[in-house]
Amino acid sequence: KRIRKDYVLYLMLLPGLVYFTIFHIIPIFNMKLAFQDYKIIGENTWVGLKHFETLFSSPAFKDVLLNTIIISTMKIIFIFPIPIILSLLINELRFGPYRKFIQSVSYLPHFLSWVVIAGIWITLLNPVDGGINTIRNFFQLPSLDFMTSKDHIRWVLVFSEMWRSAGWDTILYIAAILKINPALYEAAKMDGASTWQQMRYITLPAMFSTVITVFILNLGFFMNAGFDQVFNSLFKGVIGLVLILGTHFISKKITGKGVW
Repeated sequence: KRIRKDYVLYLMLLPGLVYFTIFHIIPIFNMKLAFQDYKIIGENTWVGLKHFETLFSSPAFKDVLLNTIIISTMKIIFIFPIPIILSLLINELRFGPYRKFIQSVSYLPHFLSWVVIAGIWITLLNPVDGGINTIRNFFQLPSLDFMTSKDHIRWVLVFSEMWRSAGWDTILYIAAILKINPALYEAAKMDGASTWQQMRYITLPAMFSTVITVFILNLGFFMNAGFDQVFNSLFKGVIGLVLILGTHFISKKITGKGVW
């Protein structure tokens, strides 16, 4: 009876259910490939824990695991609170057009692919003529190669993820804020509550269940550590190297001169 009554809501859920079924549930049945030697032609060979033993015995495994945990922890600590703070600030904007403009600008990076975002940040952090190093040079500070520095690359991943997702993640929190009864704010104002007190005692408690839910869901992706970010930066670097080497050798063949 409930399904018939709310069938429109179930139809709205259908595309999401189909997506997760095809790309997340069905692939579970192929997890057995982790215990086999895969062959394009012929039957796969069952090898048990062979691949896991190879992974865990790798000298790089400890460093990779530690780095993943550090990056994921940094993202939880520094990124998770930002959409909450941003949604509270947006809620305090009373001028409608300005509020819509701020929301639109903050949502925009979410619709860019990581390929585009990687290109933007690589250009911005370029050690030769990037915007950040240009500012550093203006203040007589040396240029830094942020993308290859182990002391800075983690922060690059954190801030690029924050720039991309902070605005979009406010949608859930703003939706939770909009459900608050305006009469609560009016009563608080009549009692002399300041803006901060209204935020602390009305807005934040109303958002609490949403915040907890989002936090739990984010922990489910804890070990991802922004694979797309790292992969796209690496991939662009590899493509650039291939193009430089290819152009160099072609130039050598044709003109006898190249980069070196």
